[in-house]
Amino acid sequence: MHDVIVIGGSFAGQSAAMQLARARRDVLLIDAGLPRNRFAEASHGFLGQDGKAPHAIVREATCQLLAYPTARIVQGEALSAQADDHGFQVALANGDTHRARRLILATGLTDELPPIPGMRERWGATVLHCPYCHGYEVRDRRLGIIANHPKSAHQAALIPDWGPATYFAQGAFEPDEDHLALLAARGVTIERTPVVELLGDAPALSAVRLADDRIVPVDAVFTAPTVRMTSPIAGQLGCAFEDGPMGPYIRTDQMGATSVPHIHAAGDAASPMSNATLASASGVMAGVGAHQSLVLAAGRI
Repeated sequence: MHDVIVIGGSFAGQSAAMQLARARRDVLLIDAGLPRNRFAEASHGFLGQDGKAPHAIVREATCQLLAYPTARIVQGEALSAQADDHGFQVALANGDTHRARRLILATGLTDELPPIPGMRERWGATVLHCPYCHGYEVRDRRLGIIANHPKSAHQAALIPDWGPATYFAQGAFEPDEDHLALLAARGVTIERTPVVELLGDAPALSAVRLADDRIVPVDAVFTAPTVRMTSPIAGQLGCAFEDGPMGPYIRTDQMGATSVPHIHAAGDAASPMSNATLASASGVMAGVGAHQSLVLAAGRI
């Protein structure tokens, strides 16, 4: 019986496990090895890690975590979890099971891109979601914003700080009067004919094809993918969800506690905002929260 099982081994999960290991608690981290950011070559804006590959950051974190004698990592996919009178039992795809008094879900999200040919093979390279994460790397190039959400016009207003921008409204996300004025002031071109294909030698991008067969040169595009839970475990355990701007996320308090006793959550799965720094910080809070939960329980569970 472990003190805590952390499901998910990227920035949030590793940060949570580190706090518990430093508190000399028996912590098991279960990692399927498929983080949301695996499509990006580098992580940016993450203090002290700017420009490093996400897998390199995680690999270094793993080495640091395993230097603590009470920490252990298991590679595998957690398929299900259930609660009992003594805590939680987690079942892995290989048939193994593990038990713990507390559970931290850092299970992440899966992105659902607009169904436009050419997007998936460019995701993380020239099809991007966050200008703060990737805008500097495509600076001074021809940039597009492919609308996929009512707030896409707001995203388009940000992009000119990195390069000349065209907002593709896709025939569905026409800016309101205030955003029309803002986009005009920011020098954003508005194209109302939908994009139907991305062109170029992927993962590079040279242009987009519109529904009327016109070709518009662009070097990178931003869009806002919708999201879904990567893992069903939060739902299996009865955790409450919130409706975020792009999809659901697990409801937590400021210490990462979910609506289900003794379960904490962290990272993209528990936040409406996606960012490496925020994911790591929420992992710290969830780890501390889980530790304090154990202390306050005084050994009852």
